[in-house]
Amino acid sequence: MNNPILRHLPDNPVYNQAVSWILKFGYSLTEPIKLRFHRLSASDQSNLICPKISIITPTYNRAQILRDRAIPSVLGQTYSNFEFIIVDDGSTDETRNVIESAGDPRIKYHRTSRSRFRYPNKAVYHWFAGPVVALNAGLSLVTGDWIARIDDDDEWTPDHLECLLKFATSSDFEFVSSDLLMVEDGVERIVTPFSDPLDTTGIGATQTWLYRSYLKSFKYNINCWRKSYFRVNDTDLQQRFYLSGVRIGYLSKVTAVIKPRPSEQHIGSRAYLKNSEHYESFYSQKSE
Repeated sequence: MNNPILRHLPDNPVYNQAVSWILKFGYSLTEPIKLRFHRLSASDQSNLICPKISIITPTYNRAQILRDRAIPSVLGQTYSNFEFIIVDDGSTDETRNVIESAGDPRIKYHRTSRSRFRYPNKAVYHWFAGPVVALNAGLSLVTGDWIARIDDDDEWTPDHLECLLKFATSSDFEFVSSDLLMVEDGVERIVTPFSDPLDTTGIGATQTWLYRSYLKSFKYNINCWRKSYFRVNDTDLQQRFYLSGVRIGYLSKVTAVIKPRPSEQHIGSRAYLKNSEHYESFYSQKSE
């Protein structure tokens, strides 16, 4: 950790715990109030036949994966009233060309900078907090009535948006998610939140999320890596949604698929830990 910038991001258990508790206290005070205010000021959607969905994808130097997975999954949806916000987090590859070559006016390209480090350069921290800056930039660009997220290496079933929107609106939920199909080591299994005794939120994987756009004021937490639990950016956010009293629903239907990236065998944190040197090198590159 010779980079002087990183010395301002202490990876000390006591310091990290203090920062985490301060943030938790702040969220517990402000976010329930935000939710009540948004509910009072939100427009009535009961007469909307085809509400607009804002889809956010953060990406960094994964042009081929983006082209082969996320983009065709989104553009192949049976529900077509959406904007597709792709936030390029300072890529140096062909990401922009891939996005522009898709030729769909619903795609909105936005670029952020990686001119400084955001947390210590550890592989698992990149898993925890890597997309946070790009995701928050994407939230600031949302113009739709609902928000969905798909990462560059994820895939949706063709009816993903249609099914989740119908489920959410029919029961007046503010936030819904669904089953996820995980393909790893040649084995398929369905992932739900109910198999995890530590998860009391009843919220599925981030690839299956659909929620009201007024919840965009709940930002992703760049300090999630400091926590001792719910340390991944999406699990941190879902816990805050739950504790704030968001109306949450769960659809027992597979609407998304995750599988290892090309040349890898594992998914998520396992992939990062198995290839720690690669990821620490990959994310240490900075762009203006």
